[in-house]
Amino acid sequence: MTVLLLFLVPLIGGLVSFFLRDAKLARGWALLLSFAAMALSIKGFADVRNETVSDFTAPWLGSLGSSFSLSLDGLSGILTLLTGIAYPIILLATWKTDYRKANNFFGLLLLTQAGLMGVFTATDALLFYFFWELALIPVYFLCSGWGGERRIPVTFKFFIYTFTGSVIMLVALLYLYAQTPDSSFAMQSFYSLKLSNGTQGFIFWMLFVAFAVKMPIFPFHTWQPDTYEQSPTAVTMVLSGLMVKMGVFGVLRWVLPVVPNAAYIWGDVVMSLSVIGIIYASLLALQQDDLKRLVAYSSIAHIGLMGAAIFAETRTGLQGVLIQLFHHGVNIIGLWIVVELIERQFGTRKLSQLGGIAQKAPGLTILLVLVAFANVSLPLTNSFAGEFLMFNGIWSSGGTQYRVVFTVLATLSIILGAAYTLKMVQAVFFGAANEQTAVGYRLRPAETVSLLLVAALILWFGFYPQPLINATEPFVKGLLKVANYSNYIAR
Repeated sequence: MTVLLLFLVPLIGGLVSFFLRDAKLARGWALLLSFAAMALSIKGFADVRNETVSDFTAPWLGSLGSSFSLSLDGLSGILTLLTGIAYPIILLATWKTDYRKANNFFGLLLLTQAGLMGVFTATDALLFYFFWELALIPVYFLCSGWGGERRIPVTFKFFIYTFTGSVIMLVALLYLYAQTPDSSFAMQSFYSLKLSNGTQGFIFWMLFVAFAVKMPIFPFHTWQPDTYEQSPTAVTMVLSGLMVKMGVFGVLRWVLPVVPNAAYIWGDVVMSLSVIGIIYASLLALQQDDLKRLVAYSSIAHIGLMGAAIFAETRTGLQGVLIQLFHHGVNIIGLWIVVELIERQFGTRKLSQLGGIAQKAPGLTILLVLVAFANVSLPLTNSFAGEFLMFNGIWSSGGTQYRVVFTVLATLSIILGAAYTLKMVQAVFFGAANEQTAVGYRLRPAETVSLLLVAALILWFGFYPQPLINATEPFVKGLLKVANYSNYIAR
């Protein structure tokens, strides 16, 4: 029942929110529902750790061979936990932000959470597609209704990219459905298909392109920086902290197990695109003067490393990806919180117009530096274990003759990441204060709580990453077994 409530609570809460005309009531209602979803996600993750079965199945579109099937495992458990924890942090961090028609804003935000929970738990391909659209459609209205001055053309570009990817994915899923002997959309029916290498290659690229747009992987990334820049910060946090995980999830759930031969054959190509994306995005981040665009390109670089580790097809690499999915979400949301607070207080996101904030806001500075350390995977921060496992997985890949090249180039992400992160910290918090930054900044209680929650997660999992490792290990072993990567299970 827990897995069903993960979807129902934000869905019902979002629908109710549309009828709440008072802005404060709508905001409080959204926060209350987010804490309820967080409690359910923690319960679901505990079930996964204890190997307790948590699933739900009900009739849905029986004539099409589709059922309303939800389940929690290591992959879905880690992502529903992230989604559950992220929403209260996001709402607390933006507590003082005023929204026109706040009830509609929070209603759409909760519907997005419902879609995300559905995407991460669906074990039926048609249901997965339904939830995929349920997550994306509210975001389109959030960006176009509450975004910046350039929101209309930027949102249109976002819509074209995501809609095209969705259509391509639907065609691939319908083709796979037609190949199943029992005419079923069930995940296990897809997993049992025996397709020729040529057919697998065709399906692989259709599914991968759809998911690569959402991650995004180079060269399907061009919608992201503009969308992040023009969206309301709360929506940007959802996009970068949570929705990019939909693409990674899709690759792990619907690509590797369904078309394993094609994933192996085309793995070097995808790893090459991922590594190019890492370096390209990192170099662009170094050139940015706008904080939002800098953080956007940083996110692309980190997702690129996950893409390379996935297609290394090793146990350690995949294990690193799963725990990094959680930590990347926490860290990137932490960075967006600081960007939101700086822009709200000082009226600018430009590095060239900031400086000296540490003299007036030491608390904010300490918390940002901690998030910055986590962003560059410093030891004893949460992301260190995940990145170490991913690099180890890329290096130990026996499936590519270019593993040394991929490892060396991917390692550049550490150097470049440190460069643009420290540049940001230096430009924003140190140096001489100016007229804009001399007024100082004192954190409000809700903002303090949100940043302290992020800091606690960074430090707790930095010192003790074992809970996430233990919870995800059975899924990784099962994935490698289903995909028949028997040569790599031991690595």
